[in-house]
Amino acid sequence: MWGSYSSFPRAIMHIDGDSFFASCEVAKNPTLRGKPVITGKERGIVSAMTYEAKRLGVKRGMQLHEVRKICPDAVILPSDYETYSLFSNRMYAIVRRYTPMLEEYSIDECFADLTGLRRTLRMPYPKMAACIKKDLETELGMTFSIGLSATKVLAKIGSKWKKPDGLTVIPLRDSRSFLEATKILQVWGIGPNTAAYLQKFGIQTAYDFAVRDEAWVQKTLSKPYYEIWKELNGTVTLELDTEGRKTYQSISKTKTFTPPSRDAAFVFSQLSKNIENACIKARRWGLATPSIFFFLKTQEFKYHGYEIALSHASCVPQDVLKIVSEYFPKVFQQGVLYRATGVTLMRLQDANTVQLDLFGSVIKSKGVEQVFESIDALCSKYGKHTVFLASSFHAMQHGAHAGERGDVPLRAEQMFRGESARKRLGVAYLGEVN
Repeated sequence: MWGSYSSFPRAIMHIDGDSFFASCEVAKNPTLRGKPVITGKERGIVSAMTYEAKRLGVKRGMQLHEVRKICPDAVILPSDYETYSLFSNRMYAIVRRYTPMLEEYSIDECFADLTGLRRTLRMPYPKMAACIKKDLETELGMTFSIGLSATKVLAKIGSKWKKPDGLTVIPLRDSRSFLEATKILQVWGIGPNTAAYLQKFGIQTAYDFAVRDEAWVQKTLSKPYYEIWKELNGTVTLELDTEGRKTYQSISKTKTFTPPSRDAAFVFSQLSKNIENACIKARRWGLATPSIFFFLKTQEFKYHGYEIALSHASCVPQDVLKIVSEYFPKVFQQGVLYRATGVTLMRLQDANTVQLDLFGSVIKSKGVEQVFESIDALCSKYGKHTVFLASSFHAMQHGAHAGERGDVPLRAEQMFRGESARKRLGVAYLGEVN
């Protein structure tokens, strides 16, 4: 089956940052190299860890008090997502030196299409992948695992083949041996339920799936799994998304705070901050919401909330808060400890298509939108939440976490006058970031 193809009818590369968040912390503070570094201090659980920590038994989601028992020398740090985003953008920029065909798949992963660049770059595809890997590791100070093959699914198998710090090339003529050694659950896009279903038909490996008759696959499985089957057989069906996200169907903002609180004003303030953040994102994308869902989460991890229709689609937080404040007393229970709040802006639509209403509430809301255009401009220049609503004051003043979980990244403590946490990174210059 594979012999009829050339080794690389397409050359697709998948790049995966090894322990990315923790590696960013090591890259900006090389004295941490070789130590068990863990991020997630603000959450009280492990968010990411270096391989040194993994080898000692640390796992993602583990409680930090458990970590200290098995790894007393662990360096536990608060997450610094602003830093991680900058490293991520720099990763994309380095890969784009070689090819403009890049998909920003996640903060620590991307796909790149190298097809047709052998003559331009004067090197074979495996050497291109090796050069990109070297540039990433030299300039960012961390390791990456890379897979190179003819499709995205095969490239994903390659990037996981040798972690950390691996480069695995899977030409189509050699793909059978890789597929035979890959369990069906390890194939990108196949989850536990689908894997269990396929195993009922004797499909244990990626190869077992790839050699199934095409008609059987189409009859037995839905379109996404037929596309995976084709990709395993060397046919590109999952093209790179080089344009990125164009819009949102919904926007959610959730925040956990510690210690949990019985204070209605404080809990409402946390909810207000989430609503502000959701509306900021909606305005950034030119969207408005006709309905919302908000919830309060108790210390016992129980959720209570309401789905509410607005009088008109809006991206103004006051419009959302006005109706949420009516329902909040129905959800909040006196004496109950709450640990999180959240809001979802649902069924989002183009803000420019909102129709006028009989009572003029849309016109009033549009006037407030103009005010928020100025507020958004100020926040863009001086940092997010430079200006915020009074209803969010308690959340802004006290932050989400108290005690040692309230520690902030070192970057945010070492700023020059006039800087904000979102306008500066306390590491060596990494080049221009878009």
